[in-house]
Amino acid sequence: MKAIVYRDSGSPDVLQCEQIEKPLPGDNEVLIKVRAAALNPLDWRLMRGGPALVQLLLGGRKPKRMGRDVAGEVEAVGSKVTQLKRGDAVFGGCRGALADYVCASESAVASKPENLTFEQAASVPIAGWTALQGLRDKGHVQPGQRVLINGAAGGVGTFAVQIAKYLGADVTGVCSTRNVEMVRGIGADHVLDYTLEDFTKGDARYDLILDCIANHSPNEVRRVLQPKGKCVLVGAPHDVGLIALLVGLMKLLVMAPFTSQKVVTMMARRSQGDLKFLAGLMQEGKVTPVIDRCYGFGDTAEAVRYLEEGHARGKVVVTVAA
Repeated sequence: MKAIVYRDSGSPDVLQCEQIEKPLPGDNEVLIKVRAAALNPLDWRLMRGGPALVQLLLGGRKPKRMGRDVAGEVEAVGSKVTQLKRGDAVFGGCRGALADYVCASESAVASKPENLTFEQAASVPIAGWTALQGLRDKGHVQPGQRVLINGAAGGVGTFAVQIAKYLGADVTGVCSTRNVEMVRGIGADHVLDYTLEDFTKGDARYDLILDCIANHSPNEVRRVLQPKGKCVLVGAPHDVGLIALLVGLMKLLVMAPFTSQKVVTMMARRSQGDLKFLAGLMQEGKVTPVIDRCYGFGDTAEAVRYLEEGHARGKVVVTVAA
């Protein structure tokens, strides 16, 4: 079968389409015939790599697979799989989604909503998990609270605006000029154009900030938080490498006990229950995936290159099989 792999770190030019062995599902896994896969910033950050230690942890020159969001049809199931069967249309999280076939844990996939295309479904998992878990589990959003989404036009941001509205928040989205109407159209009560105003210098105060791009210091963010407000960091500056990210996380951990205004980080966890919850919202039309561009399988390198530029509106998806 075909798969997108890379052995060396670098630009999207390191990506290759190679023939590899078709996987077999484990006892608790399903084998998925991939129809579409979505890209995330983590994909290109890992591809770019970094210091030798990082490369060693990632497996050195061993071939590494691309893609962590998948949608497709179940081809086979493991002996302990109980909820899915051959032919089911599913979406969820896995490793190496940019391939003809991929194995995924049954606990990390769910049935695809009937009103979504495979491309739309593939755009959901990591971004949807991040937005939902950041707002609900880390942010503890309550109806009537003021929530600001920094990076509201991105993959996570477009889900976060819609989910925050569903949870009853008064939502402010921060984005560029070209995305103002789109962010307003998906439900934001207020939209700030960051090319015209800096939200950290305004008069508004927020109960929660979901920060998808982390382009302000913790002290700047705390200035516009309520006395017991919280900022949940779910993204990183576009031009910051893996090592710098780790250093920044350590600084936040050291400072956390000394202020009532919390600035915390999170990484999404794979959850079948949350996928089913998101599927219900999408089936009811309360959340709609926003896709910027769809690429063909042979154009994966161009898809990664576009995402890496940092201006994608919503998600970037690769159609693997028509």
